[in-house]
Amino acid sequence: MMHFAWPWMAVFLPLPWLAGRVLPPAPPQGGALFLPFAASVASAGVTGFRATPRARVLLFALVWLLLVGAAMRPQWLGEPQPVPTTGRRLMMAVDASGSMAEQDMAGGATRLQVVQTVAGEFIRHRSGDQLGLILFGSQPYLQAPLTTDLDTVGQFLREAVIGVAGQQTAIGDAVGLALKRLQAHRDAAGPQDKMVLILLTDGGNDAGLMDPIPAAKMAAAAGLRIYTIGVGAPVEQGAFGPSGNTGLDEATLQTMAQITGGAYFRATDATALQAVYRHIDQLEPASGETQWVRPSSEWFAWPLALALLLSVGVVLMRERS
Repeated sequence: MMHFAWPWMAVFLPLPWLAGRVLPPAPPQGGALFLPFAASVASAGVTGFRATPRARVLLFALVWLLLVGAAMRPQWLGEPQPVPTTGRRLMMAVDASGSMAEQDMAGGATRLQVVQTVAGEFIRHRSGDQLGLILFGSQPYLQAPLTTDLDTVGQFLREAVIGVAGQQTAIGDAVGLALKRLQAHRDAAGPQDKMVLILLTDGGNDAGLMDPIPAAKMAAAAGLRIYTIGVGAPVEQGAFGPSGNTGLDEATLQTMAQITGGAYFRATDATALQAVYRHIDQLEPASGETQWVRPSSEWFAWPLALALLLSVGVVLMRERS
């Protein structure tokens, strides 16, 4: 649809008529520069302006109308396009170590497969947030930087492969990398947004340079809240000893969450993991619904160019008169 960005410029439409009615005629002046329009108005005055040939008056009026129309900035508005708001910066750190290949979740799926399915649904519902993804094992790797393109983040999560970052678990280094990326984005965007890290693992810290507790203290000092999730089958005592995910360091994960003001959750199957993400959605609601804007293209050049072409006709008419 057509739209005028500066419609108030229309007040200048009667300006030539008012100038001819109010201003006295300018005295004739000699000079090297000849302006056909100004010369005809100045030499004829009000009476002369009325006596100007009808065709030339209409041409003058059309040129002025086009000039005012160009000054009103005509624009063509396209179809509304979604533009997500950005309030929270949320980083997900997902354990991709070798133990995530264990098939102790419901349905015989591996731990990572369940995480990919449930976390992917969580990502799709974070409209309005900037979200990033870290995969960690023996070392952490930034798989997706902070972005509002949630579909791409979900795709990177679905393409995660067990062991891609090593077989061990560097929880502290994963927190350090998440904090580094979030702080770098805060410096660029301003300190008004909230920073959240969701760390999901099935083991304890057995690799990396940084211990999880000091890393959590650094995160708390920087304003980063950490939600930790422990995955894997629950530990049960059987005739041959304990079974289930015995390698999970729940005490460390609980302490990390407590230090940063977050929370710790235990997910033993897909249903429990879905409940965890619903709970996090309640604790950290998405920043807002998608806003809509209309892309616009400027059209002022068309009436301006037409006015320039018609002014040539004004000059020709003046030369012939």
